[in-house]
Amino acid sequence: MKTTIKAISIAITCATALNAFAGDEAMLNKLREHYPKTSFSEVNQSEVKGVYEVVMGKNIAYTDDSGRYFVFGHMFDMVSQADLTAARKEQLNRVEWPKAHLKNAIKIVKGKGERSLAVFSDPDCPFCKQLEGELAKLDNVTIYVFLYPIDSLHPDARQKAVSIWCDLNQAKAWTDWMLGGKEPKLRACINPINDNVALAMKYNVTGTPTLISEDGRVLPGAVPASRIEAWLGVKS
Repeated sequence: MKTTIKAISIAITCATALNAFAGDEAMLNKLREHYPKTSFSEVNQSEVKGVYEVVMGKNIAYTDDSGRYFVFGHMFDMVSQADLTAARKEQLNRVEWPKAHLKNAIKIVKGKGERSLAVFSDPDCPFCKQLEGELAKLDNVTIYVFLYPIDSLHPDARQKAVSIWCDLNQAKAWTDWMLGGKEPKLRACINPINDNVALAMKYNVTGTPTLISEDGRVLPGAVPASRIEAWLGVKS
């Protein structure tokens, strides 16, 4: 056990670039044999001798070559001050840019609109309204708003979503409600709300608001404009 703790300690202080990790099929099979009730999706051998990164769904742990001892937590590169575990989780949670579904989103172009951003948003979600205030501060971005009412939390949100979608000026109806509190006029038409809900489930979007970048990175929550700007600027 002391050897394992020492190995993990070395990993925390010396581990380097994430892309240097290499998959280890033998270790993956070993863990599956030892723990048949646990779903292991990846085992990667790090640059630190004897330390493996173990991926279990959305969880990441670290173990030695015995596979007996697991450490749950974040691994840091203390030289670059990088949180390697957080970066790996972001990588694992990436989704496909919803190019084929953009027709089902409200398109809002700000400035030249050279950058693109998708947002899953509920018209009755207070955090979504908070995010809209931050999105309004951005420039040179095209925002695709996927109306995603969460019926269990906001029973009136679906009708608002339908009414906004069916408005002749969807973008204005959306911002009028989210930023100005102007209730959308009751309307009905063929709409993509159910398709948006299905897409959210496919992407494992369980809460609103949730942002998606063009390269598939996912950012949940009502984050400030400064953070969104920095996030949009990071592509890989």
